[in-house]
Amino acid sequence: MNAIRPSIPRLSALLRKKPFPMPSPGPPLPPGILVDEEISPVYDSKYFYPAKPGEVLADRYQTLVKVGWGVFSTVWLAHDLQRHIEKPESVVTLKIANNNASSAGHERGVEEHISAADPSHCGRSLIRTSFDFFEVKGPEGSYSCLVYPPMREPLSMYQRRFDDRKMPLPLIKTYIRALLTGLDNLHKEYRIVYTDLKLENIMVSFEYPTVLADFMNSEHEKSMAFKIDSTGRPVYQSRNDFGPLKCLRSIPQLVDFGLATRLEEDDDWGTWPIQPDYYRAPEVILGNRWQMPTDIWNLSLWDMIEGKELFRHIYNQQGRYDAKLHLAEMIALLGPPPPEVI
Repeated sequence: MNAIRPSIPRLSALLRKKPFPMPSPGPPLPPGILVDEEISPVYDSKYFYPAKPGEVLADRYQTLVKVGWGVFSTVWLAHDLQRHIEKPESVVTLKIANNNASSAGHERGVEEHISAADPSHCGRSLIRTSFDFFEVKGPEGSYSCLVYPPMREPLSMYQRRFDDRKMPLPLIKTYIRALLTGLDNLHKEYRIVYTDLKLENIMVSFEYPTVLADFMNSEHEKSMAFKIDSTGRPVYQSRNDFGPLKCLRSIPQLVDFGLATRLEEDDDWGTWPIQPDYYRAPEVILGNRWQMPTDIWNLSLWDMIEGKELFRHIYNQQGRYDAKLHLAEMIALLGPPPPEVI
């Protein structure tokens, strides 16, 4: 056996597929326009990894096309060069976190906690967790990368595929039931409060594997539009339109656990501000203690049904969030709050 062991790394190298040739870079975008992550008011180039199409990360994942971005990360579709290219699972999603994003380590810890628990709960399949993690070195330090199965798009984008942003009611009912099952799994099995439920953090699966395959085939022939920012970092313009829906078979999943919180005991409570402005629960607005039920308030049901927020006039004339305005809207619609909440 000792004679075989040294050959294993060489065998792995032989089995690894060669990187795919990439199209030539497209013409650069005008330097004066803001592209993707540059739109953020807190954007700082030095914190973002300068990813580009065709590079191989961790000696395994070849980036192909940027499909998303956030304040603390960019998201790319990539080929897993250790898997057979004809298999759907050879395509993965890479979330490349900023070098100053402490949430990446927290997100990884939460997802590892979920993955280590009993997977038999019916809600487990409605929660997306990473299956690989690595660090990549860049010009400004080290960047954490989480690897996920690819998904079609966030529910906010999926919703726009329907007239007036209104999905069919039977589909909404199915999705609500699924999401409540996923939250029940988070709350009971893992004692996790998600804290950041919104349509952007609910993604839907591909209705057919061919949707992703066709997109990937087309991307091999396209050049990505990009610009060079003032520091010399390339900023690529994301492309994430997988085309018209072929059917209504997509399944929703909860994603992005960067702000999730574990309350390990029954008498553990959170007291700090959580949740997006529009979906903030009354106990959070009032500065009271909160637990798992805040996620149920935060589920954005009205967004799915009507295509808009239920409480819309929550900002003052200066554009700042105003808790009094928010509570006034709640009381106008629902009546006075229970005495125990005040």
